[in-house]
Amino acid sequence: MRTFFEPGEDEEFEAAKDLLIRRCLDWADGGGLNAHPTVVASALDARHRSTDGRLAFWNAEQVGRFLGEWIPRYVIAPREVLEAAPETLLTLLRYLDATGLRDPRGATPAELEAAVAEAAKEYPAVLDDLLRLGPAKFWAQVALDHGVDLTDQKALNRFQRDIDAGRVAYDADLLEKIVEARFLDPGLDEERAFPQPPVVLPPVPELAAAAARSETVRRLTALADWAGKDGRPLTTAGNLRLADARELAQLLGTGEHDLKARSATELPKLNFLLEWAKGIRIVRVHKSRLVRVAKAAPLLRDPEQLWSPAFEAFFDLGLEVGPPESFASLLAEDFDEAMPDVLNSVYGLPGRVPVARLQESVWLACQENYPIDDDDLRHDLWRQEVDRDLVAALEALAELGAVELDHGMADELYSSDLDDEDQVLPPAARDRLRARLAEPGLLVSLTPLGVRGIRERMLAEGRDAPLVGELAQATPGELLGVLAEHYPPDTAVMELDGWLAAHGGDVEPLLDAIRACPFRTRASAMLDALAEARPDDQLLLRRLRGDLALGPIAVTALIEEGAIQPDDLTSEEHLLLMAEGLLTLLELGGPDEVMNQVTQIAGREAPEIIDTVVRSGHPAEVGMDELRRLVAEPLRARSHRLRFVEGPRPGARGRHGKRRRR
Repeated sequence: MRTFFEPGEDEEFEAAKDLLIRRCLDWADGGGLNAHPTVVASALDARHRSTDGRLAFWNAEQVGRFLGEWIPRYVIAPREVLEAAPETLLTLLRYLDATGLRDPRGATPAELEAAVAEAAKEYPAVLDDLLRLGPAKFWAQVALDHGVDLTDQKALNRFQRDIDAGRVAYDADLLEKIVEARFLDPGLDEERAFPQPPVVLPPVPELAAAAARSETVRRLTALADWAGKDGRPLTTAGNLRLADARELAQLLGTGEHDLKARSATELPKLNFLLEWAKGIRIVRVHKSRLVRVAKAAPLLRDPEQLWSPAFEAFFDLGLEVGPPESFASLLAEDFDEAMPDVLNSVYGLPGRVPVARLQESVWLACQENYPIDDDDLRHDLWRQEVDRDLVAALEALAELGAVELDHGMADELYSSDLDDEDQVLPPAARDRLRARLAEPGLLVSLTPLGVRGIRERMLAEGRDAPLVGELAQATPGELLGVLAEHYPPDTAVMELDGWLAAHGGDVEPLLDAIRACPFRTRASAMLDALAEARPDDQLLLRRLRGDLALGPIAVTALIEEGAIQPDDLTSEEHLLLMAEGLLTLLELGGPDEVMNQVTQIAGREAPEIIDTVVRSGHPAEVGMDELRRLVAEPLRARSHRLRFVEGPRPGARGRHGKRRRR
């Protein structure tokens, strides 16, 4: 049971959604809770069609997005179903928690209960606000109002013809307002972001010490102190007086205090720092004076607290990058979007990244945003300006302490993919890169402070950015579920070791969580994650071979590894393994797929085969109950109907044409 699917895995997602809906509704029915399949399906769709795509990750923002935006815009259902959506969502969230599917990096169950309760207060008004509708839902509602069955394609076609012919009355003014609203606020489908690898950060004291060593933090603090509460006078143009600018440049160590200049604006590094300080709101202009902001005192006393807003403010400084006498480059125009993309790329790539590779990607993005003819005489100049400003931006980040820059040979990784068929770079760019990467060049990597800063930005955007150690307080089932779906083996080992260290080193609670998991596919993945993260993986699996609950998946894993052969199994293990296979198929393909495959293989004996499996004693209670209700009983009923049809009719003759005796 996976809770994360790539955008192209449509069939896999739909199968998982069907399974979750089926199991959630059964669970709700057993507990007397309210749940409607349309709302459960819509909640899963909303999470799948999001930035991170994690079905089991929920927080207050996601609750608000679903109830406040997704339902009114997309979900078509009777009013009473929509009104009960908060209850259904709460049931789904409780089910995810009860079955160990909840992503522990989201809100706690108590926080989610509070978030649903808070959203429910405004929810009736949300449903009544017709401007929240999407155009498709508007027309669906019109069709329902005219008695059209939305599942009947012929009826929908007739309805469309009636609309075209003007025979259907509808509120045209409302439709126009809805279309206008959706134009200004397009769909809720969020572009899926690339999953990021788990990162490791040093302890907080080390990060604080690194922030204290930041040259930019030192300069910004000194600048604010220099301005002081009384301030420094500005010219009528709003600039520092040249003498004051030279004094400040010498204090900050920008190397510009003895430059030939006619005004303070000709000291680019100093002006860059001034704009940066204004962006953080540690200084401001007040009555023609540059003054320190009084409320910024706590930031100025704590380098680590100052570092984070300084990092955030950096992305608004695009027009300040580059020589003061030059025009803004294409990079500077889109700086607030381009630079986060650059740093996100460095975040997800191993080792030191060649800046030449980043320059090619940035230039390609600039060409997409600003169509540039290769024959344009300014083409090369624009390209040089973009390359120059990217390096200048990275140098500013290096002084902040967010990146490290050095020169050297790039890893072969960054040139080995230039011949791949799916390479997005054009041939000319590939040729340039081959030549540039064959020689030493500028390399960039993120510092721990930079990693933390980028990760915090990603989290704020709703992205998945795992951090080794953040699962230390997760439940055993939640831990193994996240490791199985989101962690590669190397960092899974680190996360598991940290969790064990925080919980006494006992592996038994982890095994209990696998035993309790009601999804066999997930239990198998959890056991794989645990075994792969331990040096004695085969010993663990062999020990579990005789475990009542874990034996079938342990035996499956041993066979897949070649540690044992099918001939080594006992007859009981063979039967349990058959049950395991059918339970897996039931989760991945659904009841109809199980019946079809068993019937194709066993023919008329299919009901007997399923009955034998149902009586096998397999420990998966939920799955075995489904196998009995959804597969065995329908197969048996189908078999009885077939026998009635194929059997001799009353009065029919026997094999030799003789009438049967009564």
